[in-house]
Amino acid sequence: MCGSKLDSVITVSLPDGSERKLDPSATAHDLAADIGSRLAKDALIAVVDGTEVDINAPLTDGATVEIVTPSSDRGLHTIRHSTAHVLAQAVLELWPGSTFAIGPPIENGFYYDFELPDGGTFQEEDLERIDAKMREIIKARQPFVRTEASPAEALELMKDHQYKRSIIEAVNSGDADAELADEASGDVISFYRNTDEFVDMCLGPHVPHTGHLGHFKLMSVAGAYWRGSEKNPMLQRIYGTAWDSKKELAAHLHRLEEAAKRDHRKLANELDLLSFPSELGGGLAVWHAKGSIMRKLMEDDARERHEAGGYDFAYTPHLANAKLFETSGHLDFYADGMYPPMEMDNGTYYPKPMNCPMHTLVYSSNQRSYRDLPIRLFELGTVYRYERAGTLHGLMRIRGFTQDDAHIFVSQEGLQDELASLLAFVLDVLRSYGFTEFQAKLSTRPEEKSVGSDELWEQATEALRQALHVAEVDYVVDEGGGAFYGPKIDVDVRDAIGRSWQLSTIQVDFQLPERFDLTYIDSDSQRKQPVMVHRALMGSLERFFGVLIEHYGGNFPAWLSAEQVRVLPVAEAHAEYAEQVTERLKDAGFRAHLDDADDGLGKRIRNGKTQKLPYILVVGDDDVAAGTVGVNPRGGEVERDVPVDTFIERLAADVAARV
Repeated sequence: MCGSKLDSVITVSLPDGSERKLDPSATAHDLAADIGSRLAKDALIAVVDGTEVDINAPLTDGATVEIVTPSSDRGLHTIRHSTAHVLAQAVLELWPGSTFAIGPPIENGFYYDFELPDGGTFQEEDLERIDAKMREIIKARQPFVRTEASPAEALELMKDHQYKRSIIEAVNSGDADAELADEASGDVISFYRNTDEFVDMCLGPHVPHTGHLGHFKLMSVAGAYWRGSEKNPMLQRIYGTAWDSKKELAAHLHRLEEAAKRDHRKLANELDLLSFPSELGGGLAVWHAKGSIMRKLMEDDARERHEAGGYDFAYTPHLANAKLFETSGHLDFYADGMYPPMEMDNGTYYPKPMNCPMHTLVYSSNQRSYRDLPIRLFELGTVYRYERAGTLHGLMRIRGFTQDDAHIFVSQEGLQDELASLLAFVLDVLRSYGFTEFQAKLSTRPEEKSVGSDELWEQATEALRQALHVAEVDYVVDEGGGAFYGPKIDVDVRDAIGRSWQLSTIQVDFQLPERFDLTYIDSDSQRKQPVMVHRALMGSLERFFGVLIEHYGGNFPAWLSAEQVRVLPVAEAHAEYAEQVTERLKDAGFRAHLDDADDGLGKRIRNGKTQKLPYILVVGDDDVAAGTVGVNPRGGEVERDVPVDTFIERLAADVAARV
């Protein structure tokens, strides 16, 4: 009798530690209803003992359960995943005979890959038809029903869909990568069915029914090779975005509009900064005069800061013998990202993908003492990495780029102080370019193979953690996310429209000092191995410049602008005075240009504004007589009769402030 009473309920725990007693047949949705009617209405999925499950999944005694709602990250992920399924259902209904491949949720949205009958392609206008069909499916509140099948049954169920079959076969053979493994797993393969006509292979979980969806927009159509390989068929990919509310969708679309205005590829062309000539090859840029001035300013700034920070400069070649990259391990671990070898009469050579192996050679060129440490080597080093054509994206993903690369050789005892100083240096540089919001990620020792003692890993990880605390930077921990050779910090910045960009990296390395047998003589006359720290502030000059273009929307601060001031005479009679003003500005160290073209004043002012110049000066009769200028500042009110000396002082203060 007592046993029967105990069996009449189960007890589950909530994330806050509280407990709920439920009927033995209770589902996660029953738990949500027990907590409150609003939660039951909003509940999408549940997390049971760390595993995501459908909201109608049964619960077991002693389980820890979290109810997931639309406004959470997990909730958004589920909404996007389920919306991708609705997209697939709509396309297969509208194009009979078509097939589908994979359709994962991605940051801010989702996509699905399709193959249309007879090699057909989607057109942009097709998105409207697909959108309408999706909204029919959503309005019908079709349930997502989970079923399971054996691999053989799954192959039969997907007999008309070759890409789904290839996923099943890859999973069964153990050849599936992480993305394919998300589609199917193990001896039992799960499917989700919305109607008798539509079923999709998926691990899930999904929202209870399609009525939980609807705040979405189909964004674009693109071609995509199956599994990203040019050797495979070209599929048709539809991208979309999905959110938990109409308001969040509208806000995202507004951000996209702002991002489109700020697209660095568009602005780089409009402002005549750089270009990507097809004759040069994909992923390779040429810098024009204006862009080169700005790059030089960034490089000069970097050199001055490093010189003041106790760094020594290094210059290393653009290619090296294969033996160097064999020793460093790059040919073992990074060969896919390297360009093919060049066979020479005295060996095999590779364009360098990294600067670090060559910096170890600078260190090992002399016997080092503990008194020499830390040794800080800095190089604006150009490297070459092979990126697939489909992944190239302006300056953000490029094949040849220059890193503001530093490698620091330090004793174990000095590692803590060096890392704290290094992170402060990183943040100071980022702030000087106008970034004020930071988020860091601390990546710790991976569970699988890694090098270095537990003690050294713990020391390095704690040193990085303490550096983050001292700098008061918010961070998350990526457990096991470190490289095999050491832990690291990645620093993200938030730009003017709220987007996050990963820029700076500080990486502790126990591997290269061992591979290159780097040593120093300690105070006890014993040889010891230094710790090597890899550090890039900007990451690469190219990508950093691309981020700056988008952060500022092309409205660069005066200190960084290729042209800081443009002087416009109202008429020919004022040209001589305008030239005098221009020369005074140049003599004061500013980048000034005289525009005495035949175009009317209004057109010349508009041209200057289109070029997003910090200042346009207009001079006429009154200015010639009084030694003044009319100041037309970017984004500000026009001022008349400003003495030239007063303007020069203001511009000097503007440049110094780097605002």
